[in-house]
Amino acid sequence: MKFEEIKEEELEELIEYIKNLDEQKSGKYGLKWDREKEVEKIVEKCDQSIPILKEIKDKNLEHKGTENLLIEGDNFHSLSVLYYTHKEAIDVIYIDPPYNTGNKDFMYNDRFVEIEDGYRHSKWLNFMEKRLKLAKKLLKPDGIIMISIDDNEYAQLKLLCDRIFGEHNRLSIHHIQVRYSDKTLNEKNDWQPVMEYVLIYAKNSNEFHANKPREEYSIEKFDTEIQELAKGEEFEIKGRKVTVFKKGEWKIITHKKPALNLLKGTWVSGSIYTGTGNGTMVQNVIEPRTAIDGYECLYKIEGLGEDGLGYRYFTGPKKSTATRSMMYSGVPLTRRRQIEEGEALKYKSIPNIYDYSPDFGNIRQEGGIAFNSGKKPIKMLKELINYHKNKNAVVLDFFAGSGSTGHAVLELNKEDGGHRQFILCTNNENKICEEITYQRLKNVIEGWGNKKGIESTLRYYKTEFINNKGTKDQLYYDLTEKCIPMLCVKRATFEKVIVNNEYVIYSNKEKNKYTCVYFDILGTQYGEFLDKIKEIKEDKQLYIFTLGDYYDTSDLKEVENYSMEPIPCKIVELYKKIIKLSKED
Repeated sequence: MKFEEIKEEELEELIEYIKNLDEQKSGKYGLKWDREKEVEKIVEKCDQSIPILKEIKDKNLEHKGTENLLIEGDNFHSLSVLYYTHKEAIDVIYIDPPYNTGNKDFMYNDRFVEIEDGYRHSKWLNFMEKRLKLAKKLLKPDGIIMISIDDNEYAQLKLLCDRIFGEHNRLSIHHIQVRYSDKTLNEKNDWQPVMEYVLIYAKNSNEFHANKPREEYSIEKFDTEIQELAKGEEFEIKGRKVTVFKKGEWKIITHKKPALNLLKGTWVSGSIYTGTGNGTMVQNVIEPRTAIDGYECLYKIEGLGEDGLGYRYFTGPKKSTATRSMMYSGVPLTRRRQIEEGEALKYKSIPNIYDYSPDFGNIRQEGGIAFNSGKKPIKMLKELINYHKNKNAVVLDFFAGSGSTGHAVLELNKEDGGHRQFILCTNNENKICEEITYQRLKNVIEGWGNKKGIESTLRYYKTEFINNKGTKDQLYYDLTEKCIPMLCVKRATFEKVIVNNEYVIYSNKEKNKYTCVYFDILGTQYGEFLDKIKEIKEDKQLYIFTLGDYYDTSDLKEVENYSMEPIPCKIVELYKKIIKLSKED
């Protein structure tokens, strides 16, 4: 086979296979566990049936604002659907999976995993691995995933994520104080756990750039002027000109007001002394000269600094018991330019420890629903989501539970004017999706008590299944008939233009785009369909039924601004890849 004949999907699989071979040969430190001691029935079902989406229209909340999705169903099935609709389209993933404490918090194959279960950790890892592999496929190149966890599975999860996302893509391990250290949970315990963790990984750490905290760059400390009262003594060290001014040949003037043309004094100590060129100057130039020049000297070293002066001042020790030097520098030229243009900001590193114990303590009030087990405060979630710079980010939570992530997204949009969208996925065990997740989102969007709503649209879907065990033709017919909600989600086109028994056209008028689906097997209204799409001049995606993976586009010569995909062949192919991915080590 020629290289040009290899399909994109096959090439992607080949690259992944080669990467896996490299990892196996390298003998790297890693994680091993018992795989598939008990095959997860949820995953096995995808081998027999193809998951699709069914819209539950009477639960839709249609208001102004961003479009958001709630998907009811097992999250493996939801992720399988999203693999088709949102592959490489998600900016931020936050999940709060079961912690596997042994206290009926983690169910595997319809049974709670007990603390005495010898395969407790293996079952949890099997469960998480399949979902995280799919999650990685959904992230954009600059996307990030953040996972809450506690001590029970922290070590295992870290190694699993290192394997799936790459150790080099691990951005941070946040330490989160979730309860007060002086409030004992159980007096019989010797230890009081107060911390949980959030593991943060990038899809590609070279692509992701964090939204770091920032403040106005201040020139408050630039208040110093140095006057040279004599010519000084010149000498050269390692090709660099140095002038020394001895006691009485120089003086410092401290001004009452800072200014752009003044200097700032900084002690050359700690990391500045050991890890910078300024520290090297002190060690190589000033310290060896103390015995020659004496104390209270000023050294002017040429060719240093980013302030445009062309030199930097250093003071030597004032007495025999002193060791440190002070350097004096001006406002860097880049900062000066930013200040003059009114855009001078100073960025700070993001810390990895936070105290949210008061917020966890008051969590009962959030969202107007009584659900405390595993519920996370929106203050914490807003902090995490906002690490991504994109204010139009698509945020996914496939362990949605109480709906806190959706609440946090809407609150964050309200605060900073963003247009982030959320996709929440949860099962309906004990009616959690209907009575907890959905109700909370409804409260936040429409208001509850004395709290005003945050206008937004919510669309409610359930996962359903198409039998995959019949003939190929029957599978294609059934899937084509029922995949339209998925296609509308993929394109974010929810406004009906035409809906009949042979074709549908949906639009997103705000974004001037259309989704046009022709699904009739006999093609009796195909001519009418062509006439309709010729009238639409805006961007449109055509999905046309065929039993193969090819469609003759000669009939579309007069159609403008379109892309075309034969259905449902590509959908079936993607689901095959999901099953293969779930079985790979």
